[in-house]
Amino acid sequence: MPTPFPSWADSAPRLVAVAAGRAPADLVIRGGRLVNVHTREVLDGWQVAVAAGRFAYVGPDASHCAGEGTEIVEAGGRFLVPGLCDGHMHIESGMLTPAGFAAAVIPHGTTTLFADPHEIANVLGLRGVRLMLDEALLQPANLFLQMPSCAPSAPGLETTGHPITEADVAEAMGWDGIVGLGEMMNFPGVIAGDRQMLAEIAATQRAGKIVGGHYASTDLGPAFHAYAAGGPADDHEGTREEDAVARMRAGMRAMLRLGSAWYDVEAQVTAVTERGLDPRNMILCTDDCHSGTLVHDGHMDRVVRHAIACGLDPLIAIQAATINTATHFGLERELGSIAPGRRADLLLASDLRDLRAERVYARGRLVAEGGRLLAECPRLDWPAEARATVRLGRRLEAGDFTVPAPAGADRVRVRVIGVVENQAPTRALSRDLPVRDGLVQPEGPVARLAVVERHRGTGRVRNAFVEGFGYDRPVALASTVAHDSHQMIVAGTDPALMAQAANRLGEIGGGVTLWTEAGERACLPLPVAGLMSDRPAAEVAERAQALGRAMEEAGCRLNNAFMQHSLLALAVIPELRLTDLGLVDVRRFALVDLFEANA
Repeated sequence: MPTPFPSWADSAPRLVAVAAGRAPADLVIRGGRLVNVHTREVLDGWQVAVAAGRFAYVGPDASHCAGEGTEIVEAGGRFLVPGLCDGHMHIESGMLTPAGFAAAVIPHGTTTLFADPHEIANVLGLRGVRLMLDEALLQPANLFLQMPSCAPSAPGLETTGHPITEADVAEAMGWDGIVGLGEMMNFPGVIAGDRQMLAEIAATQRAGKIVGGHYASTDLGPAFHAYAAGGPADDHEGTREEDAVARMRAGMRAMLRLGSAWYDVEAQVTAVTERGLDPRNMILCTDDCHSGTLVHDGHMDRVVRHAIACGLDPLIAIQAATINTATHFGLERELGSIAPGRRADLLLASDLRDLRAERVYARGRLVAEGGRLLAECPRLDWPAEARATVRLGRRLEAGDFTVPAPAGADRVRVRVIGVVENQAPTRALSRDLPVRDGLVQPEGPVARLAVVERHRGTGRVRNAFVEGFGYDRPVALASTVAHDSHQMIVAGTDPALMAQAANRLGEIGGGVTLWTEAGERACLPLPVAGLMSDRPAAEVAERAQALGRAMEEAGCRLNNAFMQHSLLALAVIPELRLTDLGLVDVRRFALVDLFEANA
């Protein structure tokens, strides 16, 4: 069992002795400009002394803390910034295990993650959460987990690999490293007073921990207030200024996300920059970042830079990625600032607006420099049960990916899922499509979409149509990453290629593959739960880039199109989704027929 980081109580005698000058520090950093997120000021010349992985002294002169064996670091006028915190994210979205994710983000200055592993929970249940936690606790930075709340996320509308129960939640609340309940996606259940949802929230609050929110609706009337009364303490699903305002006014933290495909900061940050609301109630997060973004663009440093570019004061932006997050999770005395007693997590940067981590310290150790990881990120030996999760039950054929038309019809009107670039919501569209040989034929911008049940080997396939990817030739993209139940999702224009792509993932144990008439054009194996690779982030990013290029060559021009693909089964975000049970109208939380009426 991994050993948690030593508590403040264990370190207190030495911290006090170092701060008083009775014992030498392990590390003293001087000659810098300290960013104090408690007072929102920059303190020129302030110095820090570190002992036992924590800040012992933070003040104008730490010379009394230096002694034999103390390492002295000259900051050279650079800013000392608290280690960055991601307030809401999913490690699995990076297609990396916790070790790989930590290795990717530490060089960018992220030293704390608050992760909801509901992706692996949908595949492996509580056992999957435990495996994620075990690897998280091995890392040189702080990886906290929230116990997933909703598996399935939309009961009755999808099938998950392992349902999460009230007992599972209660058990996890006693684990070290679990800091709360993951995003409560079943917001209709909370609003309706669902017994299990309220019981999970109650178990979390009895443990003194935080309940994550997920209110994916634009309705800010009684339904929103009922949800807020149900206990969620934050929400990251806002896309408008009024969403951020409503959450703050309801006593929640508004989490503004910038992920690989979600650009929701600019529209909401005006709640602070223009309306002048208290920025303490605003937190920056990523939600979902794939490996390519992490390797090439950054992580929370990227979010902070973006928020500043959107008009946020640099010091407020840093607060929203450090102390605000720590305070929200009840960890203000533990991390989120450069202050006595806190974990010694900081980065050195020459410019606050163009925040680039030149040196990164975590728990008092130099873990990255110049964008290069210096620390080891230990990996778990993932068991066979986590690597054999794709069960198709049979070999799929082209006919599995066709849609029979109503008898006698030569054209039909069908419901079509409309992809919205850079946003999680979709549009519910209606399109007239022709019928040939008794089968519906997509045309123009409309492509085929299918969800294949992969947890229990039922062989079940559900078909629908999608618009917005721009595929203009025979192509198929199959993935076992299909939020949140993570069945297999296949999009394309050719049923035979769709069958080939789906069968390929069954052979390799999960991942993403793209096929054209020339054969397989890109493949990203994800053997851990069909969601993650235990290869280095740079290697995964390279394969992900190759996948992106292959999608572009097939006519797709969407930004981060794979992220959009992976969300087409997410039955808790409006408007229209496809699951292994059928087409879901998320506005009504009901299964609907593919056909509206004959054209």
